[in-house]
Amino acid sequence: MTPPAIRIHPADNVVIARRQLLGGTVLDGEGVTVAGLIPPGHKVATRAVAAGEPVRRYNQVIGTATQGIAPGQHVHTHNLAFSDFARRHEPGAGAQPTAYVAEPATFEGIVREDGRVATRNYIGVLTSVNCSATAARAIADHFRRDVHPEALADYPNVDGVVALTHGMGCATDSDGEELQVLRRTLGGYARHPNFAAVLVVGLGCETNQIQGLVAQEGLQEGARLLTFNIQDTGGTAKTVARGVELITGLLPEANRVRRRPVPASHLVVGLQCGGSDGYSGISANPALGAAVDRLVRHGGTAILSETPEIYGGEHLLTRRAASPAVADKLLARIAWWERYTARNGMKMDNNPSAGNKAGGLTTILEKSLGAIAKSGTTNLVDVYGFAERVAARGFVYMDTPGYDPVSATGQVAGGANLICFTTGRGSAYGCAPTPSLKFSTNTALWQRQQDDIDLDCGGIVEGLETVDEAGERIFRLMLDTASGRATRSERHGYGQNEFVPWQLGAVM
Repeated sequence: MTPPAIRIHPADNVVIARRQLLGGTVLDGEGVTVAGLIPPGHKVATRAVAAGEPVRRYNQVIGTATQGIAPGQHVHTHNLAFSDFARRHEPGAGAQPTAYVAEPATFEGIVREDGRVATRNYIGVLTSVNCSATAARAIADHFRRDVHPEALADYPNVDGVVALTHGMGCATDSDGEELQVLRRTLGGYARHPNFAAVLVVGLGCETNQIQGLVAQEGLQEGARLLTFNIQDTGGTAKTVARGVELITGLLPEANRVRRRPVPASHLVVGLQCGGSDGYSGISANPALGAAVDRLVRHGGTAILSETPEIYGGEHLLTRRAASPAVADKLLARIAWWERYTARNGMKMDNNPSAGNKAGGLTTILEKSLGAIAKSGTTNLVDVYGFAERVAARGFVYMDTPGYDPVSATGQVAGGANLICFTTGRGSAYGCAPTPSLKFSTNTALWQRQQDDIDLDCGGIVEGLETVDEAGERIFRLMLDTASGRATRSERHGYGQNEFVPWQLGAVM
């Protein structure tokens, strides 16, 4: 029998319930008897905590007791609250040389003519503005295998035709940050190696003129980037017909690709967590971190994001910064978010969500500490703005919101050719053209929602598997998925609706 609770660090004054605990349960090794009902994944006090005293998990402060807490009592929103505290950032104090492997692992990738490596082979239909979204969807729908199986029957090496539409592109400052970020996002997708070719459809009179997008992003129109708009074409029906004709002409060349072995250094993995719970920082997140350490040692790249969900734990990242300049870039983004939320009448601790709290997470500090575990232990080598192209290899950070579709959209625009997504409450998510793997933090979720989950990390909670063993499984699944193995979300057809650029400014 495994112990009923998990102790993460000797200095913690709480432990985590492995399963639902009833009053009277004795916590082995803690000398504590549970008082009342404790849900799975929730915290139990192991020593008396006075009102105003910090509560510690991971040997880090996760908040302050709002009332006296006795040993054995449930610790949650009724007696624990967010409290700001001074963090010691110590840039680079924990940085250390990376031990690269002598013979990097390989996967079966698609090598484009310019040397970029893809994990999938799609044709994309992008839009400059919301007004052309319906036409773009109609173009892509013509090639849906589940509706028109004959459309791609002769093109087995093409993974599909996807329309990535959005609700932006007009009613915004023509020289403002919002339009620049939208164009940067669209440009990142237009250049993404997982697209064999891209068609951009506009309306014609929008603020986000296609030529402005092309100019800002340095795109080259030609055989792999085609553009036109509805007004010049003569309306919706003619636009759809023209789009179908153009894509039909692109398919033979797109189908000529073949997979071949390439080093794992060509993997760029976006790290996400959504629907987190009290087990996230114990099982799936550190297991993904162990896989990230392997990826970095093999020369690959991992992108941590979701700035509001590292808040309060950023000092753990600055300690791993490769230079003071890298640490300063991260702290500058934290300061920006504090100003951004303040001017919108919000606070950085307006988190966790209701589902997170039901799963045992009480404060943003606790959530952030668990989320950071996805990044492993290697050095933080650079920090990027939303949707900026990631050029560095190793562990990097990209500034994004915590909202998963927006965050992953930025990562894919930056070049991520694989997404790894941990969840404790359950998630149904995918993001074309990049495959998305989902990992459950607990086996109960895996058993309930296997249809959407690719790998279960609940064995760590049950004491059946180590974090490192799960990390090895995740790393091997990364390679298999990059080689073409379909993810659960791909089988369900997820990916088009999850393209959500970050809307920063006022809608005018």
